[in-house]
Amino acid sequence: MKNKNYLILLIILLLFAGCSPSRDKSVKNIGAMEKRLFSPQSTSFDKVKWDSLISMYEAFCKRFPKDSLVPGYTFNAANISMNTGDGQRALTLFEQIISKYPNYIKAPLCLFFKGYVYENLQHDLTKAKEFYLQFIEKYPNNEFVPAAQSSIQNLGKTPEQMVKEFEEKRKADSTRQSDSLANVSGKNRKHRKG
Repeated sequence: MKNKNYLILLIILLLFAGCSPSRDKSVKNIGAMEKRLFSPQSTSFDKVKWDSLISMYEAFCKRFPKDSLVPGYTFNAANISMNTGDGQRALTLFEQIISKYPNYIKAPLCLFFKGYVYENLQHDLTKAKEFYLQFIEKYPNNEFVPAAQSSIQNLGKTPEQMVKEFEEKRKADSTRQSDSLANVSGKNRKHRKG
């Protein structure tokens, strides 16, 4: 009787194993979906398809947690979540990368994007500033540091306020440049006379 139960259990396990796609098949299916969604011919936005791709990434990562593709797939899922407005899902996925794969090449970017998500999707400016500052402190030489600094300076400002400040700065820079040219020109005249 016990042997019969073990045999039935073994058959059920083999059936489930046979139904789930292999690693290579999963990678191929993900690649095909990415190709469809990222192709130039794909002009319409279909949230269901994007969510399906995220689910494919997540299923792969859950099934093959030690695979070298996991950090990249997790980053892609986080990035798509962020760009489709699912801030909470994006934050969770970015945090997974930061905590599980701190040496992944895009881990610094995940910290920056956490600030971005808090600022633009969650509208929590305090948290946004906190993550931008963490990013700057932890990765001071990263190419996104100027963007983080700019984001901190502009937290809570409307686009109109930012344009006005930019125009005022440009006007002040133009005035300084004119004054500087006038000073140089005046010095050149003195040297020619003397």
